[in-house]
Parts: sequence; C-alpha cells; structure tokens
Amino acid sequence: MSLLLLHDLLIHAGPRLHVLAADVLDNPAPIDPTNRSKGVSLLLSYTKWGALITCGLVAAASGGLMAFGTVTHRPDAADRGKRALLWSLGGAVVVALAIPMVNEVFGAAA
Repeated sequence: MSLLLLHDLLIHAGPRLHVLAADVLDNPAPIDPTNRSKGVSLLLSYTKWGALITCGLVAAASGGLMAFGTVTHRPDAADRGKRALLWSLGGAVVVALAIPMVNEVFGAAA
C-alpha cells in the first residue's frame, strides 16, 4: 500500500518538485532588535551582577547552614547546606561563563 502511495506521489508531484528547489529565498541581513539601546545594555549588566551577587549570598548562607547543622547535630540541615553550596558554586560558574557570551552577542564588550 505504501509503495503505491509513494509511486503516485512521485508520478504526480515529480514535475513540480524542481520548481520548489529552484526558487531562491531572500536571505536578509540580521537586524539588531535593540537598535543600540542603552536601556537594554543597562538591564543586562544589572542582571549579570545580580546573578553573581545572588550566587555569592547563597554560598555564604549555605556555609552558615552547614555550621548550624553541625553545631546543633542536625545532619539534614548540614546536608542541605552542602547541597546549596554546591549548587551556588555551580551557578556562579554558569554565570561566569554566560557573561562573556552575552557580552559577545550584544556587543557590550566593544
């Protein structure tokens, strides 16, 4: 059944396939959506610094949670602090890698 369907498709659509392949689509140059707006650059810079500051604050708070859990003999709190510390350090690495990429894409480094 499927071979007959494929055969019919090739027989009837065959002459029209070369027309679709021959049409050249217009490829316009990319346009800056921000139109070099300073507001977007300022918002991106605040966001980048805010992300780094948040990662630092979470790392400090997770250190405090580890200390609290250890002193009060609550291993679940200490464990939660260790996981939060690892996540905050991982987030800081991601943010540190993302900042140059955002600068390169938006041309903020130039």
